[in-house]
Amino acid sequence: MMVSLAMPALPARYKPASVWALYAVGLLPGLYAFYLGIFGGLGADPVRAFEHLLGLWALKFLCLGLVVTPLRDLFGINLIAYRRALGLLAFYYVLAHFTVYLTLDRGLILSSIAGDILKRPYIMLGMAGLLMLIPLALTSNQWSIRRLGQRWNKLHKLVYPVLLVAILHYALSLKVIDPEAAFYIVVTILLLGYRLVRPKIMERRRAKRMAGAAR
Repeated sequence: MMVSLAMPALPARYKPASVWALYAVGLLPGLYAFYLGIFGGLGADPVRAFEHLLGLWALKFLCLGLVVTPLRDLFGINLIAYRRALGLLAFYYVLAHFTVYLTLDRGLILSSIAGDILKRPYIMLGMAGLLMLIPLALTSNQWSIRRLGQRWNKLHKLVYPVLLVAILHYALSLKVIDPEAAFYIVVTILLLGYRLVRPKIMERRRAKRMAGAAR
């Protein structure tokens, strides 16, 4: 006998408020890091620390957005209403991370940025991730879903390459792979691996349901 882990659905009238609450809570870590930076709470190199924290939160929200589907498929936990907010939060943090790099870190000096890219190729990976996220953020609305139809689903599969380049950018930026980085690498492997096996899992489930209905 399979034990259902399905969560009771939140009443529809509360969902918009809960989504906005997620946005508010999701932006708090970035605001708190900014507060720490102003008042000297980010150590000897506050710009780099601030930049790192923003990038790490971007990675966290990317992973959280992608874990929504496995939770629904495998455990019946339906958080699909929050996936868009999680994806947009990831985009906001990536954009903030990149803005801090360009302004506070490199001072908008093009020669410095170009030299840094040549010296540290992982920066190009981060830029590629941002470029891929832009069309996803711009089309994260109902109008785009209706307008693009099936093309919308194909476009938003870009989130998987985004996660791949994000974890590569993060791992290559570190001198040593610490336990925190190892954790996100494992999570990324699991999420990308699930994406590869999901069609087979769903096909088997459909076959079981059809066999059960035919009895």
